[in-house]
Amino acid sequence: MNRSELTNEALATSVIAVPPMALNADLSLNWDANRSLLDHLEDGGVRVVLYGGNANLYNIGQKDFVTLIDFLGKSGRPDTWLIPSVGPDYGKMMDQADILRDAAIPTAMVLPMTFPATPEGAATGIRRFADRFGKPVILYIKSATYLTPKLAGKLVADGVAQTIKYGFVRPNPAEDPFLEELLAEVDRSRVISGIGERPAVCHLSKFGLNSFTSGCVSLAPALSMSILAAVKAGELEKAEELRALFLPLEDLRDSISPLTTLHDAVTFSGIADMGPILPLLSNTDPAHHSSIRSAAQALLREEQRHRQALSAQAAQ
Repeated sequence: MNRSELTNEALATSVIAVPPMALNADLSLNWDANRSLLDHLEDGGVRVVLYGGNANLYNIGQKDFVTLIDFLGKSGRPDTWLIPSVGPDYGKMMDQADILRDAAIPTAMVLPMTFPATPEGAATGIRRFADRFGKPVILYIKSATYLTPKLAGKLVADGVAQTIKYGFVRPNPAEDPFLEELLAEVDRSRVISGIGERPAVCHLSKFGLNSFTSGCVSLAPALSMSILAAVKAGELEKAEELRALFLPLEDLRDSISPLTTLHDAVTFSGIADMGPILPLLSNTDPAHHSSIRSAAQALLREEQRHRQALSAQAAQ
């Protein structure tokens, strides 16, 4: 695990993976399965792994959170950042601040709270967490009722937040007044697209965002990294072709459940057995398993072909 500062320059070089969390039957952390998934991500070139919503950290208890931080400290390659998330409620995040500070974690993302919360109250809570933690944090904005652009800009300007994960779902990601307002307050190098591959090419090419997060990168990290590289190189047609490979699984995530579908898709792909999902969520209905398995395995086959092509190119 890389314990150095996670700069925005470093974030620009990697897709930010947001994988699910593997559990045993008794809901304890499955270290072996999580390491298998992490190895798959790192083998595909990913160097920033963020455990947040897809890992269902909204529902994790403090005892398991300590176990998770211990796992992160003992995992990953020396150049891979492993980032946990905290909250979303105030009391939980403040208790977690002491755990993170003592573990020398470079940063953490604050999960957004929708109710009961106000923008001003959320900003105050984040300030107090960052002060106790002793380091700037990653904000996650996915609704207009959580933080306003001006409040987010003030948190960045004051050194409370270093990076913003922007997660608004829009019918057309090219039309986004809130994002435009946010970028008037915060330098675009501090904002990452936070909704996977679907809007990533638009967010990076039109709005100049720094990088993007992805859940489906858990199955196809080399493909996802190639999307990032293509956009950075201005090869937008190539980026769109690669992005299209993710859409069948993304469509299922949108129609069933983004978190639970991804959790089970990793299991069905054969990369790692993710086991049960922590309540208050539940695994997907068996009626959906065939379609999820088919999409997951198809994406993994595309990943394997892509890695073979990359290896052949490197050998020339």
